[in-house]
Amino acid sequence: MLRTILLLAAAGFINACNNEGDKTEAADTTAAATVTAPLLTETEIAEGWVSLFDGTSTKGWHKYGGFPVGSAWKVEDGVLHLDANQKENWQIKDGGDIVSDEEYDNFHLKLEWKIDTCGNSGIMFYVKEDTVKYKYPWMTGPEMQVLDNKCHPDAKIIKHRAGDLYDLITAVPETVKPALEWNLAEIKCVNGALEHYLNGEKVVTTTMWDENWKKLVAGSKFKQWKDFGTYNKGRIALQDHGNHVRFRNIKIKKL
Repeated sequence: MLRTILLLAAAGFINACNNEGDKTEAADTTAAATVTAPLLTETEIAEGWVSLFDGTSTKGWHKYGGFPVGSAWKVEDGVLHLDANQKENWQIKDGGDIVSDEEYDNFHLKLEWKIDTCGNSGIMFYVKEDTVKYKYPWMTGPEMQVLDNKCHPDAKIIKHRAGDLYDLITAVPETVKPALEWNLAEIKCVNGALEHYLNGEKVVTTTMWDENWKKLVAGSKFKQWKDFGTYNKGRIALQDHGNHVRFRNIKIKKL
């Protein structure tokens, strides 16, 4: 009888171990599926979209000036996070503005951003990377403003609020979500026809490089940089403005 009980107990233990093994294997499979899930849908790939952030590394980006991306730009759970815990002047130690490895002319950019409370950042385009002539990306590249409209001082300045074509055109309607919430941003430019979208709504429309564009720039803070907004091909930039900011699902389509 004792021998029978021991045999049954052993069989039960082996079966339990097998079940645990199955659970572990299933968990591992689920984790692997999560990691290897495609960043783009089949439809997006067919339409020509390309991911600019793989969710695991800063591949495809570098610090403005040709340097490696600094350690303050952290990849966390599929999110690109500028960790602002160590300030250095008005930017972040081991941070700095980062730019895409590739240049674009006609394009459609989509990404999600989340700004910290009272935070400020920006998404620039048509950035000319020439540090001999231009110390910062914003000396050449127009910017879609990223901002906490409820708290940051810039929110009191017309054309400096979230979604605005910074210092040039106000975003209308105002569709930004509060700080610490994700916003879907899009920038589209085809032969100078520029559009900003924020959370699914078109908020800015203008034409670059025509006489009206020249007047806009001449009436802005950028008038002192003669090459600002003149390039029709350049890099995408994510700004270090000294605050925590997060980006994810960054994708672009050449048009």
